[in-house]
Amino acid sequence: MSDIRMKLAVALLAAAFGSQANAQGVFGSSYSSTRAVNCWGTKGEKTVDDNTTRVCRGKVDLVVLVNEGNLRETISVGRDKAAAGNEPAAQAWFGPSSSALRTVEWRMAGSEPFAIIQRWRLADKGETDKDGQPAAKPMLVVTRLPPGPVCHVAYVDVAANPNADELARKAADELARNFKCGTDQVKVIGTSGRAVELALQHL
Repeated sequence: MSDIRMKLAVALLAAAFGSQANAQGVFGSSYSSTRAVNCWGTKGEKTVDDNTTRVCRGKVDLVVLVNEGNLRETISVGRDKAAAGNEPAAQAWFGPSSSALRTVEWRMAGSEPFAIIQRWRLADKGETDKDGQPAAKPMLVVTRLPPGPVCHVAYVDVAANPNADELARKAADELARNFKCGTDQVKVIGTSGRAVELALQHL
């Protein structure tokens, strides 16, 4: 084979692999925050970090809706506040007092987000901290994104799994896009622990 034909064959092979990779998407993470500086109230007003309801900038054309009531938060995602508020995730609260940390990890296929991962703290009334308050148990929540409904896909107990972040990313990449909200059960990934036990109490 001549050098020209060899170079042409290599170029065609590289193009074929490149097209396949682009079609499948390259998984990666991007981040946003639900702190007040990145959010606004339901009427467009400025917010503070303890606002009970706020809408925050997400990725691409998505926003994150944070709602808190009775010491329990819900986190949902949509094209706007109304869309996010109508998703199953907007009603996905935990039995114990609970809140999500402000950093949101977005799992991306190329430039398209398909899941978020967020760390939550669930109050354990069976154990107290040094201040005599219910101990906070950490858990990662994987949530699927549009197209299709927005709902919890998987829970990873942080204390029980030293590689919790990696497990959550793997769950997002492998489960989120094909997860059927309302039909499939939320998956417990890795070793279960007290945070997951608390999360599943009211389900």
